[in-house]
Amino acid sequence: MSKPKVFITRRLPTQLEQLGHIATIEVWEERQPAPYKVLLKKVKTIDGLLCLLADQIDQQLIEAAGTSFKVISQMAVGYDNIDIPAATARKIPVGHTPGVLTDATADLTWALLMAAARRVVEADRFARGGQWRTWEPNLLLGPNITGATLGIVGFGRIGQAIARRAKGFDMKIFYTSRHRCDQELEKVLGVEFTAFERLLQESDFVTIHTPLLDETYHLFGDRQFELMKQSAIVINTARGAIIDPEALYTALTSGQIAGAAIDVTDPEPIPTDSPLLSLDNLIITPHIGSASLQTREKMANMAIANLIAGLKGERLPHCVNPKVY
Repeated sequence: MSKPKVFITRRLPTQLEQLGHIATIEVWEERQPAPYKVLLKKVKTIDGLLCLLADQIDQQLIEAAGTSFKVISQMAVGYDNIDIPAATARKIPVGHTPGVLTDATADLTWALLMAAARRVVEADRFARGGQWRTWEPNLLLGPNITGATLGIVGFGRIGQAIARRAKGFDMKIFYTSRHRCDQELEKVLGVEFTAFERLLQESDFVTIHTPLLDETYHLFGDRQFELMKQSAIVINTARGAIIDPEALYTALTSGQIAGAAIDVTDPEPIPTDSPLLSLDNLIITPHIGSASLQTREKMANMAIANLIAGLKGERLPHCVNPKVY
């Protein structure tokens, strides 16, 4: 009996021996995502797909899958690139990798917050550019972090991990979320649940950790930036489309806010001609929130475990659409 065939849309930071024992593996070796037409061709002959956020897994592609196609496994927590209703209609389970990247993403968020506050990237360019002549009292000043007010938008695992870090800096911590968390947890973390508008008005730093949904698309636009302090700094390690990029550019160039640091953009990757790239008061990193060695290896292994379970007809350890069962 021949082994099932799987297609992996990028090289993974882990070994594939376990998967190789039960399946014939093809890996897309290029740095850039496989073109959509390639994916459309592959799904007709494979039994399982291991994909990334950059891959478009839409209704057309899912409906083009052959009768032997059994499982989609995504190496990511989010899955807004996958048409879940279409997969469910075909009885195809979709796997993802929740929980594992909480601390890595929270660590990067905190790194971006501190770098933006203390203007680390600007200072590095300043020193490398030969502009450092002497110590100056007014050179590259930024706001205090210790004792400042932090607003957390979205209070799931990552938002709560941010609150734990902020507590060590004696910050006043507001959060807003679709659902208020347990009040005992609020006491432990030292946080206060509040309305979105109040959070924007009173926070020195605003960090975004909400999923991308219809109601959070461009959640941060002109109106929201106008509500914020002119000294405020915004951090986004969630999804790029939560911030309207034109509104962000206006806010940063007009002085509505002092700065921003983003690990995600809209669109992604950011176009090379984007005016945002010209701003000194904006830090941009290339979606590296989960990019610790240990975290990426765990994510890859979870994605492989989901894939193997689906190929065997077993329940996925981490399934997005359990209705298929």
